[in-house]
Amino acid sequence: MSPEQLINIVNVQVIPVCLFLIMLGMGLSLVPDDFRRVLAYPKAVAIGLTCQLIILPLIGFGLANVMPLSPELAVGVMLLAVCPGGTTSNLYAHLGRGDVALSVTLTAVASIVTVLTIPFIINASLLHFMGETEVLNLPVAKTMISLLALTAIPISIGMLVRHFKADFAIAVEQRVKYFAVIFLILLIAFLVYQQMDVFLDSVVRAGPVALILNLSTMAIGYYGARAFALNRAQSISVTLEVGLQNSSLSMVLALGMLSNYAMSLTPAIYTGVMFITAGILVYFTSRWLPARDARAGQLQSQNG
Repeated sequence: MSPEQLINIVNVQVIPVCLFLIMLGMGLSLVPDDFRRVLAYPKAVAIGLTCQLIILPLIGFGLANVMPLSPELAVGVMLLAVCPGGTTSNLYAHLGRGDVALSVTLTAVASIVTVLTIPFIINASLLHFMGETEVLNLPVAKTMISLLALTAIPISIGMLVRHFKADFAIAVEQRVKYFAVIFLILLIAFLVYQQMDVFLDSVVRAGPVALILNLSTMAIGYYGARAFALNRAQSISVTLEVGLQNSSLSMVLALGMLSNYAMSLTPAIYTGVMFITAGILVYFTSRWLPARDARAGQLQSQNG
């Protein structure tokens, strides 16, 4: 087997199958109440979805226009911005003492909604950044079907398994979340190996964009949630949902549907950034804040 054939197998078969398994794992963690929660807690869900589905793409589009990026890296920013949420954000919400139920709800709803929005936004981005002479495009109907096959269908299968085999689903779902993290790391390593000659230059160019996008959207998510009187746990979940993107899906779109390695580099670089910033946030919320609250409680009891 030639290196080209191996690369094609990885792009066309291995990566989509892994993404299918990751989304299946998300479904294992879902129950119908996760969707009913949209009606039970409309304010928290509305704030989270607004940040994910509207503010994030707008900030991404603005940065892609004003920063010195190649057209391929700019489209990569948009691929990242239109693929919000993922199982990683649910894992970090758990570790960071966020509202895990809200995190799961936002991830599930965003995964369904973006099936409809991704083809249109990415085609508009291709036209804007690549120009009318560029032949790259995402066929709307075919892309929606592919996204359904990679997101909505495995999520639905996972929910059915959770309904009929709850003990099995609960035992497996956490392992799938860790598998998602390992898969992302391996995927980035694969991309670096394939694009070693341009990767360092891409880091220099796209790294600042990734960091600004990540920090700005997380800040907007947190302070926006607090401004609308969401509690701390809900605010943490909104912050992580906005900052941790489904970069696996964005790289599948770049590699499998657009066959463009350069477009996958921005999501790959962003993944490294978001793991670092989310890790810092999780440490802060799981260690520093509880310790501070405990000290404040002790002082209050002593003064009382």
